Formats: sequence, structure tokens, C-alpha cells
Amino acid sequence: MYTELFDQISFSEAKERVLSKSKLDIESALHSSHSGKPLNFEEYLSLLHPSADSYLEEMAEYSLAWTKRRFGNTISLYMPMYLSNECRSSCIYCGFSFENKIPRKTLNESEIRAESEVLYSKGIRHLLILTGEDYSITNLEYLRSAVTILKSYFDSISIEIYPMDQEKYEVLIGEGVEGLVVYQETYDPEVYSKYHLRGMKKNMRYRLDAPDRGGLAGFRRIGVGALLGLSDPYGEMFRLAEHAYYLTKKYWRTTIQISLPRMRPAEGEFDKAIFVSDREYVRFLFALRLFLPDSGLVQSTRESIRMRNHLAGMPITHMSVESRTDPGGYSGGEELKQFEIEDTRKIEEFTEMLRKKGLDPVFKDFDRAFFQVPDRMN
Repeated sequence: MYTELFDQISFSEAKERVLSKSKLDIESALHSSHSGKPLNFEEYLSLLHPSADSYLEEMAEYSLAWTKRRFGNTISLYMPMYLSNECRSSCIYCGFSFENKIPRKTLNESEIRAESEVLYSKGIRHLLILTGEDYSITNLEYLRSAVTILKSYFDSISIEIYPMDQEKYEVLIGEGVEGLVVYQETYDPEVYSKYHLRGMKKNMRYRLDAPDRGGLAGFRRIGVGALLGLSDPYGEMFRLAEHAYYLTKKYWRTTIQISLPRMRPAEGEFDKAIFVSDREYVRFLFALRLFLPDSGLVQSTRESIRMRNHLAGMPITHMSVESRTDPGGYSGGEELKQFEIEDTRKIEEFTEMLRKKGLDPVFKDFDRAFFQVPDRMN
């Protein structure tokens, strides 16, 4: 399990490993990129260092080359569907946190169908379903029922819900789910305990090992990420890349994807977010691409139009579009959103931008028939 690796170095030591890098280390890492080799972990850490900001153009050039080599000119598009904002956990930075006095809603079967009809009509075939952390309301049977409806509309279904045991993941895979997303939020144990006050989400180690349980269960894709702004970004980037690399090696049949969401305004009074500048954010993404060239880098509508236009196809390979963060938001109803989004463009406008950049928007690149093994005896 990843927690065994996690325990070998503290968060503060991880941060110091990044900040100890020199200009010579940075130039050596860039030389490796110039020679066409993926970075090793120490070289990756060098490009996280603030001094690497002076080499951003070179990093962009090498990042673009790796992305084209591994992913071509494609951008895979998906949309999130929030099934519920019911939550029993207290995460003080989240709009769905238990303490926030907001209207709560969980979609019933007819509402799930209504949402599905809207997304299907827009051409979306890759769906990410999300819930809050209320295990009694959005329990396994509720999720199975929802997936039964959704798989008649969508070719690829991923879940971003509360962590589960391996056996429950296996049940959902059997129902038709093929992707798992578990963002750690923060890899800093001290900050994690300070910002997660109640509910199962308080158990940091159980969450840390959720991607392992997903790998053992057999998910085709697993996504990990850190919410930049909760703790020191250099410690977060050390841990996130360490975690992703570990997963790529241990679960080599599974595709690992990485996301770097930045804090956005949300319901509540959380005002302690650590600022991560655009240049830092871009540098982190370029470093990830040069270290893990086969991993999809995912970007949501949290980011600005300018940022998303600039990064599409350079390090970013997967993007959400026309997102709503409220249950039932696509088919109407009151706004119960989890956080504010920045890029509110419609699909048509967004795909037009991609095509003008020479990129191909991909609405479907997977079919559940791939799971079926032919009977060679017939």
C-alpha cells in the first residue's frame, strides 16, 4: 500500500527536498528532457523549484513534444454529474461541508434520467459521477441503481465519491464503472487533521490507500490529485508525483491520471487558502508531464478561460466542459453548487477553440465491449 512509502519521509522533509535543488540540478533535468528521456524523480523535483521559473519556455516546449508523442492532438472531454450534495463530513474548505446550511438534494431515478438526457444530447459519452459523503443516503445500492440507468446513456462512467472497500469497488466495476477518482485534498497530515473535523473523511490513511484498493479491484483508470491551496504546494507536488508514480508501477494495467485543482470560492467562511500563482501552477504541470509522460493530465472548469486555452494539448489531455457542480443542475432547479467555476463556455464554443488550435475534441474513446473477452473456442 502507498501508506508504507508515505511513512518513509515527512511532509516537511518532502518540501525541503524540493527547495534544496540548485540551478545546476535544474539545468541537468532540462538536459535530460532535451535528450528525449522522461525525468527521474529527482530531476522532476528540480523543475518544481522556484528557480525553474526562468526556464518555463523550455519546459513548455518539451512538455508539448511529450504530449503530442503520447496523446497526439486529442483532448478527451467529459462532464461531471453530481448525484447528491448530502454530506456527513466536515471539510471546512468545501461548499458541501456538513456545517454549511445549504439546501441538500439527492437525485432520484427520474432526475438521474433527466440529467442524462441533457448530457447525452450534448454529445457527452464520458461521465464522472460525484456525491458528498453521506454513506447512508448514497450507499452501494443507490450507486448500483444509478449506474444501471447511466450506462444506457454513457460509454465510460467514473466515480468520484467517498472511499470504499475493495469489495464494494468490485461490485461497481461489475455494474459498469471503469474509472475511479480519489483526490487526497492534501498530503500534509497536520493540515489534513485541521481541515477535516468529522466523518469518515477524517481517516487520512484510509483515503490514502483508496487508489490501491481501486487498483486491486481492477479499475481501468484511476485519477489522483491534490487541492492546491490547502498546504505548502512544494510538499504537495512531491507527494502527488510520488503517489502517481507508485500507482503506475504497481498497477501497470491501469491508466493513472492526475489533476491539480486550485482552491476556488465556495460556501462557508474558509479564508486560509495558500496562493498558488499561474506561473507556479503551469510549472508544476510541465514538470508532471516531463516526469510521467504516459499519464493523462486533467483540468476542470475551475480554471480561467485564458489558462485552459493556453494549456490545452500542451500538458493537458483531459478536460471537463460546461460543468455544473450542483445535483440536478443540467436539467434545472435551484443552485446547490459545491464551488465557483471559471470557464462557463458551452460545448460548441469550447470545441471550436480546440479545433482552432489544431486539436481534436474526443467525446468517446472507450466502449464497454472492450471488457468482453471473445470465446476463441467458437
